[in-house]
Amino acid sequence: MGVIQKGFMDLLKPYQGLPREVYIIFIARIINAMGVLVFPLLTLILTKKLGLSNAEAGFWLSISGLMWGPASLIGGKLTDIIGRKKIIILFDTLGALAYLSISLLEPSMTLVYFIMVASFFMGVAQPAHDALIADLTTPENRNGAYSLTYLGFNMGFIIGPILGGLLFENYFRFIFIIDGITALLAVLLVWFFIGETIERTKEEIGDNRELEKRVDGSIFEVLFARPILIYFALASFGFSFVYSQWSFMMPIHVENNFIDQGAVIYGRMGAFNGFIVILFTPILTSLLMKQNNIRRIILGGILYTFGFGMLGFISTQMAFFISVFIFTLGEILVTISTVPFIVNHTPASHRGRMNSVLPLLIGFGHTLGPIVMGNVLELSSIEMGWKFVGLVMLLFTLLMIMIEKMDKRNEAKSEDKSKNVITVN
Repeated sequence: MGVIQKGFMDLLKPYQGLPREVYIIFIARIINAMGVLVFPLLTLILTKKLGLSNAEAGFWLSISGLMWGPASLIGGKLTDIIGRKKIIILFDTLGALAYLSISLLEPSMTLVYFIMVASFFMGVAQPAHDALIADLTTPENRNGAYSLTYLGFNMGFIIGPILGGLLFENYFRFIFIIDGITALLAVLLVWFFIGETIERTKEEIGDNRELEKRVDGSIFEVLFARPILIYFALASFGFSFVYSQWSFMMPIHVENNFIDQGAVIYGRMGAFNGFIVILFTPILTSLLMKQNNIRRIILGGILYTFGFGMLGFISTQMAFFISVFIFTLGEILVTISTVPFIVNHTPASHRGRMNSVLPLLIGFGHTLGPIVMGNVLELSSIEMGWKFVGLVMLLFTLLMIMIEKMDKRNEAKSEDKSKNVITVN
């Protein structure tokens, strides 16, 4: 019993001693994710409820993704000027109200436009969420904080897809009502229990966090001074392109194989995805604590390659769930490592903007994924589409390996520079 208890405590170690606000964010993420019903079912909304073709559905998903770009840029700038909390409260509330408005509409293209508006508002708020956690943490506890909030989202998300799948056919309006109400509840937690953190970016940062010290200049000047962040975003673009097929090709493939059962089975797969995240996020976080962020992302890329690529060869119902298991392990590693890498290489003065510009470049892969693969599916089989996706993932994983080598060279140069300064003094 003592061994089991010790093992359990080791799993919780990355989550112990975090700032109180991080635990509030954790609870807010659980509540918000319990109502995330629209996004997982968006492909089926476009194809089954509105009757669009696969290519047309891919086009509108990509248009929705493109709107996330300017929203994120606006949000990043406002986050660094106005503050984190204000932006979260204002724009997440507007997004929630947009979802509640959709519940009054009949299935039509107007419904799609309202979904895009809601996505835009929540896109404005996203950089503030990431900057808020960055302000509250240091490199020593940052991985644990982002891992915990990611875990919280998936603890709620295990319920959302199942509920959405059950409501999809006969209680369609409730999908939007539940999504809007849970988003508002999450906003209320931030409003009442978390203070503004933007002033923390002006506090003195030690030499052990040289890359986080405030600097002057635009976000583009900062990026050009730190080209590894640009290369990292380009490699992560490919990861995003591949992962977008979880919400695009996967539901189409499931529906093709299991006619009129697609929404229910896909909902169960979504819940399984959330269950794996809940079970394995603490395990992988604890086991790989000593690995750097990029190394964990590389491992995630390998899991993506096998998890998605296998569907080009086998697509039984069991195979779908095995695929979800494999790529979800990769999802955990990529998600808990990406933002910490960015934050650890970003000046505190530019956290909001960096958490908008880089996710914009990375997220462009998610935008292009549906439209590119939608057209691929028009010209080829879905099995060939998955093989293509697996090859793309392999190439971008190799690129991430090259970036890891570059980061190690930069670290070695920084250490040599520090030693030289100490010697001179």
